[in-house]
Amino acid sequence: MNKGLLFLSSVILSFTLSAQATDDCFKKLEEAFTKRGAYTVADDMHRNVIISYFEKEGTTCVSGKARVENGQIMSIFVQYDDNTYELLETKFYNDKKAPPTITNGISEMIYTADGQKLKVVFIEKLKPKQKNVKTVTIPDDL
Repeated sequence: MNKGLLFLSSVILSFTLSAQATDDCFKKLEEAFTKRGAYTVADDMHRNVIISYFEKEGTTCVSGKARVENGQIMSIFVQYDDNTYELLETKFYNDKKAPPTITNGISEMIYTADGQKLKVVFIEKLKPKQKNVKTVTIPDDL
């Protein structure tokens, strides 16, 4: 019964994600993190992350939270419209079959046991935009 509910929720999640597909939300995030950099992601439960699912049709970004221990992602939760969270119960790992690590505020590619590919973006760790120096105009009548 529990596996049946898990399968059903996976199907519903997949349908919901494909219905919300955007033009490549991850690309915008990656560009910002590359340009501005990120603060170190500390060991803790991070309640404001963006989970980017990589699908054939493109990338879909959803809200969630993630628990980090020793610089590795240990658990991922997907957020729903009613502000509840559900644990991503499938096993997940990086390409070396180990817990995924975080570099510059973004996880390495994460693979799930049921074939999904995703990355976790720690949006609150994005460094602020660099300030521009205000220039002055020198009057001509000096």
